[in-house]
Amino acid sequence: MNKVLLVGRLTRDPELRTTPSGMAVTRFTIAVSQNFTNKNGERGADFINCSAWGRQADNISKYCHKGSLVSAEGRIRTSSYDAQDGTKRYTTEVVCDTVNFLSSKPSGEGAGNNDYQPVNNYPQEEPMNMDNVETADLEEDPFKSFGEEITLTSDDLPF
Repeated sequence: MNKVLLVGRLTRDPELRTTPSGMAVTRFTIAVSQNFTNKNGERGADFINCSAWGRQADNISKYCHKGSLVSAEGRIRTSSYDAQDGTKRYTTEVVCDTVNFLSSKPSGEGAGNNDYQPVNNYPQEEPMNMDNVETADLEEDPFKSFGEEITLTSDDLPF
């Protein structure tokens, strides 16, 4: 199965082009952080070439810019071509089926500066004060009011 899932930031603005048949295609590169650090404690990054087609290509070109945080899902495609010097060159890219925008849209002053921040929909919570928390008596069965006990055997289970 040829399946890829990437999360990273665009290294440059997407390039939108149109095929002779009128189909939109955009190409972009995603910088994906590596899971390990070098001897200096720094994390490296892999730079993955990607493409998207059709309406998705239009949306990426319209809403994503250098620095945008995205997740991309698709498949790896390898192809080759003959260079002007006569050598055969190989390319590898991810053809994206789905690209999710994980950065908030810039608004107001400075909207064009590409300083996107990830969207955080989780409210900040205050630390719980354990002085006011009521606890139950563990000596008492909390399920005693649920009725009679039911005994199950493996023959009763459907699997």
